[in-house]
Amino acid sequence: MTVLFEADDQHFTWMLGGPAQTAGLRLPPGGVDERSVIEWLQRLAARLRASNRVGVWMIVIDNEVVGLCGPKQAPDSDGTVEIGFGVASSRRGRGYATRAVAELINIASRDILLHRLRADTATANIASQRVLERNAFVRTGTRSDPEDGELIVWHRELKSAATKIAAPTVPK
Repeated sequence: MTVLFEADDQHFTWMLGGPAQTAGLRLPPGGVDERSVIEWLQRLAARLRASNRVGVWMIVIDNEVVGLCGPKQAPDSDGTVEIGFGVASSRRGRGYATRAVAELINIASRDILLHRLRADTATANIASQRVLERNAFVRTGTRSDPEDGELIVWHRELKSAATKIAAPTVPK
């Protein structure tokens, strides 16, 4: 079972090799990601929490943190938020990212301010493209990034909990 837990500062300290109370969590061989990525995610999570948004989620399987996922910024004025996800190299190919993105969709669907999710994948990252396809994301274009090169842009429309409630019928 894939479970998402919000990562706090203690979790990031722990993932970076420092001491922390982690309630029995463990890391996979080689850790979750590179140090620079975890440090960037820690700063991102702090910014998101400061704007009253959820930060970064840990992907936990049997008490092992196998990856990280979540929004990459606060939603824009149109209710779109970009998400990112990654699984430890020693834990890839097991469906964890697909299930984590499905849970992100469930969480985002309960936020009435969100209408759409966006994700970018490198053109060579077929595994991440499959994760998005399995979660009903649609390829909407490409863009070029100075650091990451050519990227495929994906979108997923959301139906918030508020729109799932049928409007009352008004008698004539």
